[in-house]
Amino acid sequence: MNKKDLPVEDEQEEQKEEKGFKPSDWFFAQRAYPYGEVNLEAYREAVYEAMQTRRKRSATFDDVVWIPAGPTNIGGRITDFAVDPRDRNVIYAGAASGGVIKSTDGGGSWTALFDDQPTLSIGALAIDPVNPDILYVGTGEANAGGGSVTYGGFGVSKTTDGGSTWASVGLEDTRYIGRVVVDPSDPDRVFVAAVGTLFSTNSDRGVYRTTDGGSTWEQVLAVSDSTGAIDLIQNPNDTDVLYAAMWERIRRPGSRSYGGSTSGVYRTTDGGDSWSLLTNGLPNSSPDVGRIGLALSEADPTIVYAIFADDAGYFLGVYRSSNAGGSWSRVNDGTLQSGNFYYSYGWWFGFIEADPTDPDILYAHGVGMYKTTNGGDSWNQIAHSNHVDHHAQYIDPADHNWTIEGNDGGIYFSTNGGSSWDKADGLPITQFYTNEIDYLNPVHLAGGTQDNGTNRTLDGAIDGWEEIYGGDGFYVIIDPTDSDIMYAESQYGGLGKSTNGGYGWNSALNGVNNSDRRNWSTPVVMDPSDHNTLYYGTYRLYRTTNGAQNWSAISGDLTSGPSSGNLVFNTITTMAVAPSNPQVIYTGSDDGNVHVTIDGGQEWYDIGAGLPDRWITRVIVHPDDHLKAYVTISGFRWDSPLPHVYATSDGGANWIDISTNLPEVPINDLVIDPQRTSFLYIATDVGVYASTNTGTSWESFNKGLPMVPVTDLTFHPPTRTLSAATYGRSMFTVELPQTSVIIKKHKVLVPWDPRDERDEAEIQDGR
Repeated sequence: MNKKDLPVEDEQEEQKEEKGFKPSDWFFAQRAYPYGEVNLEAYREAVYEAMQTRRKRSATFDDVVWIPAGPTNIGGRITDFAVDPRDRNVIYAGAASGGVIKSTDGGGSWTALFDDQPTLSIGALAIDPVNPDILYVGTGEANAGGGSVTYGGFGVSKTTDGGSTWASVGLEDTRYIGRVVVDPSDPDRVFVAAVGTLFSTNSDRGVYRTTDGGSTWEQVLAVSDSTGAIDLIQNPNDTDVLYAAMWERIRRPGSRSYGGSTSGVYRTTDGGDSWSLLTNGLPNSSPDVGRIGLALSEADPTIVYAIFADDAGYFLGVYRSSNAGGSWSRVNDGTLQSGNFYYSYGWWFGFIEADPTDPDILYAHGVGMYKTTNGGDSWNQIAHSNHVDHHAQYIDPADHNWTIEGNDGGIYFSTNGGSSWDKADGLPITQFYTNEIDYLNPVHLAGGTQDNGTNRTLDGAIDGWEEIYGGDGFYVIIDPTDSDIMYAESQYGGLGKSTNGGYGWNSALNGVNNSDRRNWSTPVVMDPSDHNTLYYGTYRLYRTTNGAQNWSAISGDLTSGPSSGNLVFNTITTMAVAPSNPQVIYTGSDDGNVHVTIDGGQEWYDIGAGLPDRWITRVIVHPDDHLKAYVTISGFRWDSPLPHVYATSDGGANWIDISTNLPEVPINDLVIDPQRTSFLYIATDVGVYASTNTGTSWESFNKGLPMVPVTDLTFHPPTRTLSAATYGRSMFTVELPQTSVIIKKHKVLVPWDPRDERDEAEIQDGR
């Protein structure tokens, strides 16, 4: 189903534009709270620790393997391409948080190459034109916005065997890399455009050069500690001539600045030894200048193009130079200006591509995609049927009608210069926020995704998924008594309900105050004891008892109050209803608050004392005891160790740390095995971990899973199926063995927990 067929979501999108909502930095913000940035060293230590634990044999779960569940036909955000110059059937693609994937049959099938690396966030790719088995990967996606702002990278990686093995070759502190360029006249000379950190200043940004294939690097262009290199192009006829687009950008917890007076275009004519700012005709030296993209054609490298956004993200113009950057003039880009080419998201694109055989043919990438065949005198929109938000393109120099382009929905091929396109399948790179299993039909999986809506498969086919609700998809609920009844969300809490299996939707927010602060991922949950009762969290909690026909607030503000700045904050991020007592409800918020009510919302108690001031990702209640609960948190340590999982056995009066031997990374979800409640499964930013003893110790549970953040877990008790939503590698499932089998095989690993009465009973009857 196409987004245009979803009237409720169209209405919600219009509301989003009217309110001035921009793509949220939700992914990064929850990990950066409360300091506004991630402790890079703490993150690195945790990632390397997780990589070590993955290599260890798990006594309990080594025989249990995660299986890909798809989708492979929906796609996800592509950031760059590299194509073998000898054979265009060999294609490498970089995904925003899905690693590097490779096709050897012209896009018919794809293989993931980067799954065992410390990061799957990809910024740029570059192939050695002399030895195409050599590929450089600049890690850390450079696009600076959206709910899926990804982790910074780990520098540059290199393969010399077509992706079979990888080696890190430095620049670990550059964080986000916008472009990698390999000199065709001397492939050991490589240039890197490093954007640097997003949420803080740092000096490790600008243009870097190596002359020994990555063994050593030198910074050859630096402007300021908040100005990085976002794009870089090289004259193929005179490889000492390069152009760099420098971009001043900085984020703070309550503000964003995507431009500044140090943004501009620089040129070197001596291979990077010296650089000059190009000013003749360009909008330079202004606080209004934002992201810049560059292009030139191999057919005439003296013709250079630059595309500009302003600091707010609006389109600022396309400029052309016919004398290698000596002077510039703005082309006739009124079609782009009037057509909402960028809307206000110019910091999300900033990419143009020149035809290698004709310098007058140029492609411009924004929300939509445009093409000119006369050097910018006129433009036509193309790729109408492709997914929006375009980021990457490759044009075959031997056949300029053959081109591939990458966007937020994957990869598209054209054989006629963009007049028509075919979408590539086989891409397991969808970024999931949440997932769901249909209780009545467990092969029916669903989940909310970044910029690809709510998706589902009815028959379990990994290539048979369909989008059923638009926008950015978040929580999705399938009624356990009737699979035709579904609830699905879009960003900032747009909630719809379907009564015909997801083929038609109606708004389900009657009674919710439209002005309430709502999280980018607004939580909605169903009472496990009553399918008509649901809860919805803004900064206060709402309840419906009639299947979302109407809602009523049952609490006051359960956060620390209204925030300042231009970003939505101080919102509820999670809530849980006790299965054993529906009058007991727990909530958690993005500002570290945890509350509970024991009388259905008449009175609320602050139970966050003793918990660290971090974003609360989940509250989970024991299936049999409403006083037992778990809290998981996001964020990173800055000085002392930071636990990420807490347990209470007295309704939150006291909390104990059960993080024990876990890597210190954000925890995104926790599942309690209802058959044996001392068995816990957690979703972390470095995979899945399991405990058989209520958190006394944890084991890596990642066989078959790539090194990718897992954002949500869902358990289907009858089939013992656990599903994992990953943030960049689609969804995975695993069938857990019966706990009695695990216990019999590994008795020494399952000590009795006195807090779990069923453990004692099982031991007494010999299970």
